[in-house]
Amino acid sequence: MPEEHVTSQLSDRLSEQAQALLDVEPRLSEFVISWLERLRGILDERKVPGRIEHVGRICRVADGVATVSGLPEARFNELLRFPGDVYGLVFNLDPEEIGCVLLGGDTELSAGDPVRLTGEVVVVPVGEALLGRVVDALGRPLDGEGAIEYERRDPVEAEAPPILDRRPVVQQLVTGIKAVDALIPIGRGQRELIVGDRAIGKTALAVDAILSQRGTDLISIYVAIGQKVSTVKRVMESLRNHGVMRQTIIVSADADDSPGLQYIVPYAATTMGEYFMRKGRDVLVIYDDLTRHARSYREISLLLRRPPGREAYPGDIFFIHSRLLERATRLKEEAGGGSLTAVPIVETQAKNISAYIPTNLISITDGQIFLDPDLFYKGVKPAIHVGKSVSRVGGKTQLPAIRAVAKQLRLDYAQFAELEIFTRFGASVEEKTQKKIERGRRIREILKQPRLDPLTAGEQVVILLSVDRGIVDDIPIEKLARFQKTLRETISPKHSELLEKVEKGEELQDTEWDALVKTVEAVAADFAEEEPQPEKAESSMETPEKDKQTGEETPDIEDAEVSQEAGTPSDTDAVNDVEPTSDREANSDD
Repeated sequence: MPEEHVTSQLSDRLSEQAQALLDVEPRLSEFVISWLERLRGILDERKVPGRIEHVGRICRVADGVATVSGLPEARFNELLRFPGDVYGLVFNLDPEEIGCVLLGGDTELSAGDPVRLTGEVVVVPVGEALLGRVVDALGRPLDGEGAIEYERRDPVEAEAPPILDRRPVVQQLVTGIKAVDALIPIGRGQRELIVGDRAIGKTALAVDAILSQRGTDLISIYVAIGQKVSTVKRVMESLRNHGVMRQTIIVSADADDSPGLQYIVPYAATTMGEYFMRKGRDVLVIYDDLTRHARSYREISLLLRRPPGREAYPGDIFFIHSRLLERATRLKEEAGGGSLTAVPIVETQAKNISAYIPTNLISITDGQIFLDPDLFYKGVKPAIHVGKSVSRVGGKTQLPAIRAVAKQLRLDYAQFAELEIFTRFGASVEEKTQKKIERGRRIREILKQPRLDPLTAGEQVVILLSVDRGIVDDIPIEKLARFQKTLRETISPKHSELLEKVEKGEELQDTEWDALVKTVEAVAADFAEEEPQPEKAESSMETPEKDKQTGEETPDIEDAEVSQEAGTPSDTDAVNDVEPTSDREANSDD
């Protein structure tokens, strides 16, 4: 309320009280009149500030939510102040009372405590000072490194940029993961979902994408929703050990925090990222994970007695995620020129991607990376299922050099996956098909990658070139890991200019490709499988060897020929009469 209006009301109230006093005791008229004039002069000079507060009372409080009465002026999403510096968010507006979500603990609150309207919405600090810090959903530091000198505070809830302020996604976000950058590329400003069962490498995939931004101008924000404190600490240590924490913000609402904080933390992190986006910077936001976010919203809604729907989620569960992820985009130059890439993570149960929350997020995002537990337990890491993964936008953003060596890779790998399933049933295949299977096995081995070891775009191109040109076809599968390591150590000092050209998005000339191929072939020659040497013919005077199983003497070749001429079936004929073993038995080690 304006201060002039408050002053006028206070002056009128004093006049009414003075008149009531004169009615009781007329002899005090001169004293009261002089006192009243003096107070009016002070009020006119505005030396006595005044304000009007709207105060209500707590009716019920428990489990992170509270019901408040006496605040008919409250508005949706308005911030309430409770005793003990605890704040709440207006969620339900009923005729007699309001339901609010607490953004803090409720142990010190009880029924009857006063509640005050603030007239504000939830805001969080933004600015350069947040880089390298770990904060909670309200921007309060959690890393013990002192207060944050922020530039300003922005609302956590904001409208998505209008269509006229957006521009196409044309630049690739290099994650450093071969399987992603080659087969499922992500563009800056895209929304790409990571989906998979519990504990099969979803967070590891996202952290590697952050580590890959070392030395770039991209800012990363890792949002931990309902995670254990130990998990957040492990992520923070990994980022610090690899030197990328100084360009990263960790926003955490751990499992012990109230459901209200877990609900607003992704919106708060997006607000922090939008500040940099409107400054012309590129931002990557990892939401780990939105399954827990949906559960916290379901918990809040059930406690506030909102009508449940499918799987007990409220009816607007789709909207809370769509309005969050719609804020990811790439802006035009006049609107800021930056980009915000959203990579949400969602957890499935028993590979069920048709569950409620996964299908919602799949329909909202521009593609998904599906992690298969079967591949994970076979040792294929990252366990990306190429057939169920897709990027609807990133293909247009792929670096020219990566596109040149990966255009046939996805098709070959997908065909291999189908053929491998077919051969498991013991079916015999022709030589051409067998070569495709062997090539697919090498592709799968090449795409394996250890954690915390992202590759530059140039290193990926060189490794994928060895597959595209068939250079690794003669290398045993068990030697491919050492081959990649040696190739990375060799290629960087020898072709540093070409690698820089690849990372800048420039196309390579034929002579440059030939130079890379020669280097790769030279390295591969040291790992190629050696041809077996023919055994020396044994002397006729040597004693014939005995069969290891029967103990009988093995006949010489001449004896076998004699037996064939005599019409007696030899051991060679017996072998030929046996049906060929199936591919499954011949390749049982695979």
